[in-house]
Amino acid sequence: MNIHEYQAKSLLRTFGVSVPQGGIAFTSQEAKEIAETLKGPVWVVKAQIHAGGRGKGGGVKIAKAAEEVRVFADQIIGMTLVTHQTGSQGKVVKKVYVEEGCSIAQEFYLSLLIDRATSRLTFLASTEGGMEIEEVAQTHPEKMIRVSLDPAIGFQSFHGRKLAYGLGFKDDQVKDLTLFLKGIYEAFLSLDANLIEINPLVLTKEGKIIALDAKMSFDDNALYRHPKIEDLRDLDEEDPVEHQASLNELSYIKLDGNIGCMVNGAGLAMATMDIIKLYGGAPANFLDVGGGAPRERVAEAFKIILADPHVKGVLVNIFGGIMRCDIIAEGIVAAAKETQIHIPLVVRLEGTNVKLGKEIFAKSGLPIISLDDLSQAAQRIVEAVREVV
Repeated sequence: MNIHEYQAKSLLRTFGVSVPQGGIAFTSQEAKEIAETLKGPVWVVKAQIHAGGRGKGGGVKIAKAAEEVRVFADQIIGMTLVTHQTGSQGKVVKKVYVEEGCSIAQEFYLSLLIDRATSRLTFLASTEGGMEIEEVAQTHPEKMIRVSLDPAIGFQSFHGRKLAYGLGFKDDQVKDLTLFLKGIYEAFLSLDANLIEINPLVLTKEGKIIALDAKMSFDDNALYRHPKIEDLRDLDEEDPVEHQASLNELSYIKLDGNIGCMVNGAGLAMATMDIIKLYGGAPANFLDVGGGAPRERVAEAFKIILADPHVKGVLVNIFGGIMRCDIIAEGIVAAAKETQIHIPLVVRLEGTNVKLGKEIFAKSGLPIISLDDLSQAAQRIVEAVREVV
């Protein structure tokens, strides 16, 4: 789960991380009133959407008068902001964050994330603040600093010193950055975060270290432990189909292809998508119905797949263990009849009650192609979709 910049800064502040003072505004007049309560004469007006690159898209403005804050807010609120992360469709801005400006001496990049290669929390830092970190890693790999944290000892002062010296900090700045990093680390652990990114982290002309921007994401599986974090969810920023799937306890991620996939088990789902690609097709989604889904959840999963206008065919791949094949079959038949399916549907069933499942398909009167071999099923759906397209 992602949250907005202003929400991330509010959370980080409680862990002693230095952030500029600011406030959230839903109208241009509110933006002006917030500016009047903050230090001037420079304010920053920032669009609040779940995407990076806001400045390049016109979603970040620097104002030198409270009235100018109002004008900029009026321009940003309601605009469709297009960035490299939103795609060409962009996102509509519904609120802006107004914060006091600061005198920047130097900008840096900083993040704390889970390094899947080492299974450890890792700080990433660079002197190239304000840039996309992927670009820095590709063009200036020598400017990337990595500090891996041993879970047995956690964050220690020597980790902070290594990062500070690598970034060129000196004297009291080293101690200040170490305390800053400690706050980031404690926030990450305490809130079950997946990522905390500060870009840019700035050193002001007065020698202060401040998080000028902040991005945070959280482990969805741990949200039950953090109801206050879950309350920060902004459904306007999430894919409505993925949200609908989560309400039905389905793991669904939309992809760019045209072959819908419904599978039980994340590993099997990944293998199913791979084999579709192997035979020249492109999966339209990742969808795991889980191990013990009732008929109603299966039907909802099937309807979610068919609701995607890009889907030109569906491959169902079920290995029945806890999940019974007849339950899958009943759900598919019910949803197919309700939605009046008119695209190719290939089903591969194996496992518990597979004969019952196939009998349900045979008696349904629906044009369901039932196959036993996954390779054959993948080839068949790819060929069928090519004929449709």
